[in-house]
Amino acid sequence: MPNIDNIKKYKKIHMIGIGGVSMSGIAEILLNWGFTVSGSDRTDSEILNTLKNAGIKTFVGHNAENVLGADCVVYTAAISKDNPELVHAKELGIPVIERSDFLGELTRCYKNTIAISGTHGKTTTTSLVSLCFLEALKDPSIQVGAIIKELNGNYRVGNSENFIIEACEYVESFLKFSPRSEIILNIDNDHLDYYKNMENVKKAFIKYVKLLPEDGHLIINADDNNCIDLPIYSKAPAIKYGIENEDVDFSAKNISFNEDGCPEFDVYKYNEFYEHIKLSIPGKHNVLNALACIALCDLYGISKENIKVALSKFKGADRRFEFKGMLNGAKVYDDYGHHPTEVLATAKALKNKHFNESWVVFQPHTYSRTYNHLDAFAQALLNFDNIIVTDIYAARENNTYNISSKDLVDAIVKLGKDAKYISSLEDCASYLKENVKENDIVLTLGAGTVTQIGPMIVK
Repeated sequence: MPNIDNIKKYKKIHMIGIGGVSMSGIAEILLNWGFTVSGSDRTDSEILNTLKNAGIKTFVGHNAENVLGADCVVYTAAISKDNPELVHAKELGIPVIERSDFLGELTRCYKNTIAISGTHGKTTTTSLVSLCFLEALKDPSIQVGAIIKELNGNYRVGNSENFIIEACEYVESFLKFSPRSEIILNIDNDHLDYYKNMENVKKAFIKYVKLLPEDGHLIINADDNNCIDLPIYSKAPAIKYGIENEDVDFSAKNISFNEDGCPEFDVYKYNEFYEHIKLSIPGKHNVLNALACIALCDLYGISKENIKVALSKFKGADRRFEFKGMLNGAKVYDDYGHHPTEVLATAKALKNKHFNESWVVFQPHTYSRTYNHLDAFAQALLNFDNIIVTDIYAARENNTYNISSKDLVDAIVKLGKDAKYISSLEDCASYLKENVKENDIVLTLGAGTVTQIGPMIVK
């Protein structure tokens, strides 16, 4: 059982925004440890129902009275400062703690907090590591940023000392954690609305590796130039993996792809054959994600057989190259990629599949990201035969950048390829229905509402 001394003083914990992906997982962990948990959210949801059935008192809507009797109030960063529950908790002198700070407290309860970070591939790699630990019966607690079919959700409550979490670098929230092991998959120029430039992104990761204890583990992608010098900032020994770089502890050789674009390959550890691995998720980028997982699981004494079985079972997280169904005899997929590097990786994964023509409907995510990466997005999208761009998904932003999806279409056309701007998702769906042919492949791409197109068009 993890050591909960540092949070024992809070017997009754109220959570504002309890329906969130991370908050719901925290709530179930607390309930399992014997805390009384309640929470509220703006709207009713499947997650709220699950929590209610588990014995957590949930409220739809925010009301000052909901916090009465709480020893502590945990809230998500999305909650506004004038939220009635937050305001009343402060008036009553109840300690209020932001979600990432509280999650940081939880990471200190476990002996083995394993944090998976990096700009791309966190959710997939966290899922792979989680399934390996489950296969090896290590009873982990898990927090991951998407719905995983094998978990029937985005979290799991275990009773061991192993806590596997997806650690996000946005607003440096991962610096609040106390990991014993870190996987760093890559460092790219994302979240520039917060970081402003690449140098600041890199500085955040340097601070992050400094959190590791001497008896910890640092696992880095040696194919990524921004990761390669991280070991000099860490007290923990480093383990390197890669495909291109020869100077690594774990490498993949003899990579081949089946007709669905899923790879199989030989893993070498210290240049000696280790195991032959087959994945059920497409793309060369997932070979790297699998190597990161294998390097970590090997450290934790998980057998090659357990690793092999777990990796072959995993069919992908929700919205990660997810098969949605058929349209006019063409396969339709949905993917969360919303940074040029992810768009390119997804396009390359697509090319390993067998099809006639490819179609992409891309929804840019946030004005700042579209503005900062306009040319890179245009270049990455050239890899598709037919390109449709729909309106930018604003998320947390106002359009102070004077940018629109038409600018992206113009940039693609300038590079010599045709692209269409279609504003509404319904019109995108109609256009696909009229034009997609048998044996084509369709991909809806982006972190926003573009995911709604799949259900509109598939049989």
